[in-house]
Amino acid sequence: MADIYSTVKEYVSMTDGNENDRAGRPRGNVNRRRLLQGTAGTLGAALASAGIYKAIDTMVEPPDRPAVADSRPIQEQYILQNEQVVMVDGSGVQSSKGKIAVRVPALHDHVITARLNVPANAKALQEARHHLESALLELERRFPSTPTGVGTTVAWGLPYFHHYIPTLGKTSGYFKAGTRYPAYLPVDAKTSKKEGQTVYALQEARTFPSDEPPPGFGPVRLEQNDVAVLLRSDSLANIAAAMDVLFGHGGNRAGGLFKVTSIRRGFSGGGFYGQQGLPSKLALAADIPGAQSIPRQAQGFLGFATTLDSNMGPGVIANLETLPGLTDQWPNGYFKQGTTMHLSHLFQDLVTWYEQNFPQYEDRVGAMLHPGLSPAPAPGTLALQPPGQSEAEVAQGVRRYHSYGHTGSMSEVDSTTSPTTSNYGKAYPTGTTIPVRGDFDTLDNPFHYTSDPAADHYSKTPAAGLHFIQFQPTIAIFNLVRLSMDGHYPDRTLPVEPRSPHAGINSVLQTTHRQNYLVPPRRHRSFPLAEFLV
Repeated sequence: MADIYSTVKEYVSMTDGNENDRAGRPRGNVNRRRLLQGTAGTLGAALASAGIYKAIDTMVEPPDRPAVADSRPIQEQYILQNEQVVMVDGSGVQSSKGKIAVRVPALHDHVITARLNVPANAKALQEARHHLESALLELERRFPSTPTGVGTTVAWGLPYFHHYIPTLGKTSGYFKAGTRYPAYLPVDAKTSKKEGQTVYALQEARTFPSDEPPPGFGPVRLEQNDVAVLLRSDSLANIAAAMDVLFGHGGNRAGGLFKVTSIRRGFSGGGFYGQQGLPSKLALAADIPGAQSIPRQAQGFLGFATTLDSNMGPGVIANLETLPGLTDQWPNGYFKQGTTMHLSHLFQDLVTWYEQNFPQYEDRVGAMLHPGLSPAPAPGTLALQPPGQSEAEVAQGVRRYHSYGHTGSMSEVDSTTSPTTSNYGKAYPTGTTIPVRGDFDTLDNPFHYTSDPAADHYSKTPAAGLHFIQFQPTIAIFNLVRLSMDGHYPDRTLPVEPRSPHAGINSVLQTTHRQNYLVPPRRHRSFPLAEFLV
């Protein structure tokens, strides 16, 4: 273990610790020249090097995942196949007596964002479409789309559609010739009916009441990337191979199609089978303030499991077309079997979480779930089982305890409110979660690589953070969930200041970047709609 820790500390020692505050976040007066040194022009090195994360594969054994008879890719890009569920006990460890179902995520998660390096004309885009799809098919031939291989998700931002797909020139079974942006995008039928105007499933990212980046950051950066690629695997070598295929240069590699804007790396889990988890190991090795308080087997920095099966949308419920009346993609929409994706970066202040605002485990349970619970004294994994708290119960809790919990505040707005039968005939009971989370902890500050280190306030000094990813049928659902996290509901606002210690976990989170994306089905993942250009 000494060699592992020295590997991480060697990386940390190359950074200037004076650039950061006590929580590991960059200070507002960081010298621009120092930020640029060693970061500008280093994309090739960033793609080839895992930096501080190279120690992960020597720190933990990959999960023992059962073999699957059929690992062929499915149309739902966002679903990581063969991500098994285990039963864990109160400490978050798999046990025959475990009563809490948890999905075992991939150990490694990487996100690459980019703008396109392709002319905005039909011929160039259609050639790029063929090139990217060829690279993705090569990747699938080499690796199954599972955690033991590489799960690949290609998502597209509004700037892509606005700039590159202004008008569809061909009539198809989906659209008429002459359809202009944004009329070809999936329509959020439910929100459109409520607001009396057309609202699309994919919307621009917005800010929220509790947003407060670190001092000197300015407002949350609402990004404008064309594309984001999510890679998930138990093997860092597999992810490196995938990055080479998709963003390397030469041969059939697709890197010439993109101008990479950021590389975001991170990890999840590692402690489900009794060993020390990655959040504890890496945070301690990187000397993150507050790291000594992270529970040994914790899946995340804050000490709670983030992939509770009850908090993850089952099956294909997060598809655009699955729930009746939600969008216009049933039965034959172009984006059927796709979804939307929210991506953001947040710093997590472990000192404030464990030592200042919530020093007792019972305090942290109340902040994470809801106040009034009496948990066992040993820190571990707890689940707020469906249907969770209603909005009225959250408000009642505020009147009694003058506070509300993170999960409790969201449990009604992110779930079915009545028994629902999907368009595929699947029955979902009241309280079934709709979104699927894919977030992961990180030591990026705020990214592993950025093409604009000054604007992104890049630092090499590791910092506890979260690359938050959530898939849901419409961005309106994400916005409702995120607003409820701040105590803002469609029909009421809770009398709690949204950044106070009484507002769930908001006081320990600082969001820096945010963007929304559309995830097409696999058949349209490469430059969607380009085939209809003339």
